[in-house]
Amino acid sequence: MELSAIDRHFADFLSREGGSASPLLRVVAALVSRAVGCGNICLDLEEIAEREIEVDGEGIRVPGIAAVRRSLAESGVVGVPGDFRPLVLDNGNRIYLYRYWQYERDLARILLEKGGTPGDEIDEPLLREGIGRLFPGNAGPGTDWQKVATLAAVRKRFCVISGGPGTGKTSTVVKIIALLLEQARGELPRIALAAPTGKSAARLRESIHAMKENLSCSAAVRAGIPEDVSTIHRLLGVVRGSVRFRHGTGNRLPHDVVIVDEASMVALPLMAKLAAALPDRARLILLGDRDQLASVEAGAVLGDICGSGRSEQFSAEFSAFVARMTGDEVPADRHGEAMGPLSDSLVILKKNYRFGADSGIGSVGNAVNAGEGKEALKLLVGEEFSDVAWRNVPKPEGLGKALAGAVAAGYGAYLGAGSPEEALRSFDSFRVLCAVRQGPHGVAGLNALVEGVLAGKGLIDPRQRWYHGRPVMVTVNDYNLGLFNGDVGVVFHDRSADGTPSVCFPSPGGGVRKVPPVRLPPHETVYAMTVHKSQGSEFDRLLLVLPPHDSAPLTRELIYTGITRAKKGVELWGTEDVFLDAVARRIVRTSGLGEALWGDGEPPPR
Repeated sequence: MELSAIDRHFADFLSREGGSASPLLRVVAALVSRAVGCGNICLDLEEIAEREIEVDGEGIRVPGIAAVRRSLAESGVVGVPGDFRPLVLDNGNRIYLYRYWQYERDLARILLEKGGTPGDEIDEPLLREGIGRLFPGNAGPGTDWQKVATLAAVRKRFCVISGGPGTGKTSTVVKIIALLLEQARGELPRIALAAPTGKSAARLRESIHAMKENLSCSAAVRAGIPEDVSTIHRLLGVVRGSVRFRHGTGNRLPHDVVIVDEASMVALPLMAKLAAALPDRARLILLGDRDQLASVEAGAVLGDICGSGRSEQFSAEFSAFVARMTGDEVPADRHGEAMGPLSDSLVILKKNYRFGADSGIGSVGNAVNAGEGKEALKLLVGEEFSDVAWRNVPKPEGLGKALAGAVAAGYGAYLGAGSPEEALRSFDSFRVLCAVRQGPHGVAGLNALVEGVLAGKGLIDPRQRWYHGRPVMVTVNDYNLGLFNGDVGVVFHDRSADGTPSVCFPSPGGGVRKVPPVRLPPHETVYAMTVHKSQGSEFDRLLLVLPPHDSAPLTRELIYTGITRAKKGVELWGTEDVFLDAVARRIVRTSGLGEALWGDGEPPPR
């Protein structure tokens, strides 16, 4: 394994601090740093104990776990939970950077406290009437999991609602808000809506605006449902030049309910800071798809909270509550076993309202999610579904020609738009997604090819940097402008004025905001984007391009996330071997959060 410069510098620093020339301390310190850089929260020492490992081309024999623990304890820079040392080694043989151990400990403690604390006293007759009114009719045979999720969120101070695209997470949360407003006695609860990126915040805002208009509730309740959705960073209040926020343990958020959409994208440090900023009695509701890609930064927080591989089982008390409110039954503990504090806080939505049995996107997505690569490939290659297709990925020299038809059809409409609003709306009807950034089949190569195709058809003039129609994606947050990493805009030349180009972005309040190109923060052209960057977005149709050679970023979660960004059609280009290998490979991120939350690890100390 190759170390980065920062890994080596960190190892050197700890060796100096510990006054140790021990090669073991240097190796472990470097590997902990590397682990965090690769998205893990910690390093599992059992994975390297009693093994010969190669670091920067040098072979190193690691002793048994007892010897490793003893050597690290003697270094003076490695402590146990509760010690203030650069590295923390827990009883599960996981070693952390102190800061990440504290993030994990604090988040686990807060979630367990909220999960074990009931919400305000419930007016059950009013709630039963509200559930019946907001969920009229029958959702089909079996349990209506949207109702169960709603009841969990009303009853508990912490709730996670997970489900794939089209399972109704947003419509469920709108009804949760309505019921919380109806249950309020006296002053209405102060509710904050947040999402990780500007794009996901805009989507949530649009969805809530559309859904609340037809909600079966009073005008006063409808008016109380907020539509303002901020990024988590804006909600917490960014302090420029610092990794800290205005709101935290010493200055709590002024909200009674905080709802976070697309929670799978939130890394551990940000989720811990958000949790720490919540008032003790505030509710936290997380929405997301536990099967999607984890955050780009360290951690797989939503997956850890959902307890990967856990069977769904609720307490007998919650099961009886659901039965009283809805008549539905949910799986419950019938043997009097002690249930974890989060057992009644997690609900998985199962029915898909977008992708039915006749949907190729849904069928392929389900097969990929289940690790059934051959079945997914069979569906892609076959003719059973018209909304999915497979093509063997062309070699680099044939990519431009192969892209021509899809690109012209996908991007032609937005390039002919008569207004910025129409251009932005049309641009989201199609996208090219990539698994990797570099190489001819990555973002850089495909963006150049797409520009060449569109220029060849006379649709754009890339001789100008800010040509009409150029799509750009912000890559660095700019809090002064209110533009954030992942925000997408389109260059538009206003022909009714002097033709000066502006970069047009969707406005948080609706409409369009125009930014002069000279003021734009770091950005890139975005005809093609990575699957990671596409999270929080939806497109009518997309082309997903996999490289012809296998690589570590190609995983089941990446394929699933890419496919399910589409609403109407997916074409996937790849090779069979690479596709099958990717579907068989899962993202595994090392942390102790799942154990701490579900009772299998050390209880987080206060």
